[in-house]
Amino acid sequence: MSAESLVEDVTYLELSQDGGGAHKFYEVTVAGTAVTVRYGRIGADGQVQSSSFPTVEKARAAAAKKIGEKVRKGYAPAVRGQRAARAVTRRQVTSSRSTARSVAPVLWRFRTGAAAFGIHIDADRCWVGNQAGDVYTLSHGGEVLARYSLPDGVKCLVADEFWIYAGCDDGTVYDLSSKVPFGAYSIADDVDIFWLDIHEGVLHVADANGGLTVIDHEDEFQWSRRSSGRHAWMVRADAGAVYHGHDKGVTAYAPDGGGELWHTPTNGSVLFGWQEDHAVYAGTGRSVVQRLSKATGAVEATYRCDTTVYSCATSEDGRHVFAGDSSSSVYCFDADGRRLWKLGTGGGSALSMQYLDEKLYLVTTDGSLVCVDASEAAITAAQSGSVPTAVDVKQAAALPTYTPAASVAQVATVTVAPAGGIVVECVQQGGRLRVHVVSDGYEPSWNVQFPRGIREPGARYVVEGLHAASSGFYRVRGEIRRLV
Repeated sequence: MSAESLVEDVTYLELSQDGGGAHKFYEVTVAGTAVTVRYGRIGADGQVQSSSFPTVEKARAAAAKKIGEKVRKGYAPAVRGQRAARAVTRRQVTSSRSTARSVAPVLWRFRTGAAAFGIHIDADRCWVGNQAGDVYTLSHGGEVLARYSLPDGVKCLVADEFWIYAGCDDGTVYDLSSKVPFGAYSIADDVDIFWLDIHEGVLHVADANGGLTVIDHEDEFQWSRRSSGRHAWMVRADAGAVYHGHDKGVTAYAPDGGGELWHTPTNGSVLFGWQEDHAVYAGTGRSVVQRLSKATGAVEATYRCDTTVYSCATSEDGRHVFAGDSSSSVYCFDADGRRLWKLGTGGGSALSMQYLDEKLYLVTTDGSLVCVDASEAAITAAQSGSVPTAVDVKQAAALPTYTPAASVAQVATVTVAPAGGIVVECVQQGGRLRVHVVSDGYEPSWNVQFPRGIREPGARYVVEGLHAASSGFYRVRGEIRRLV
């Protein structure tokens, strides 16, 4: 091999569309027969992928193809370091020793290795995401099942029916509903993300300046509002409204257009939010959780803790309200506000929580996912000093790990659509790339919510299932494969 063929050829691109959007870079280095790709959020180290080819010519051709794909998606040549990194605020929290007399009956504890905020518990598994960009799934018994490795820190995990999403510090919201994660939404550079929620495919983002941004299922801006406060750590959405909590209280907006429906000052800055069918719950810096009517915004009940509330949740029927404070304690109240118990976590403070089937799941300041037996018998025993020995969960050495598909080249291919598969096609429509259903039995004029990063004009894909959203579009369920 000649010395000339070993000289590195580096192409550096950034997504530089006006008005923000994704805040990413993409760098391709060719050194002889090796091609190295580095990509991620501007200002971060990013992820690295390397490939080797039989000849220098084939390596350069592969690099040119990768660069061309990115240029067609809006990336442009740039100078590394000239563009500022997107603003990222990590929640500054303190955690002190619990003042509770007894410790909660912890069944198991899984240490993720980094500070964690994201949690979602469903009928099948437990999800936890941390600031290292790791998302783990576990069984309800504490067995680690899989790991998703995302390019940046996980801000929060949210569910929208079948779909699970991770909002990350790089401004991308990843769909984790299948084995291969896809970037589903890109949040503008000037939005310093605090929290998010998704309802019927519509993304709602609360930010550091007290703003609220709404993005539709096509990853296109719908509307935004600037509240009277700052530091919006709460956003919850349903068919009737978007509920936005900040340091001046909770504001409800109409989902279509963002007209203000009501505003209620709260007893302290809102630090966390939860919702049930008819009420929203705001945990505040003044040691209370307040239940607000979704219809009017009226405060219906107050749940008093002993220090700052970091998180809250309710049982499925709303009969019990749970809270986690800054002193590593968890509380349970009845619906009217009477405190039933307070127990120490035996670890850090709960930054997020969720209740399911008599178990309370916590993500704590030390980056652990904790499962607490919240049954009446277990709590009574704990109050008398009898608790189980908590299992310290370890991950398997050969744990399945999934990384995002950043381009169409990383999508699995098939030559024939399998039985039951649904064929969709990417088409140019009004200057935009849309995806429509080709298979019979579906409305061909409806758009399909589909990852932007893998759209290619004229390409066809096979998906396992489609779900019709009430507002007239389809959502993909299961794996996506390219039909070639």
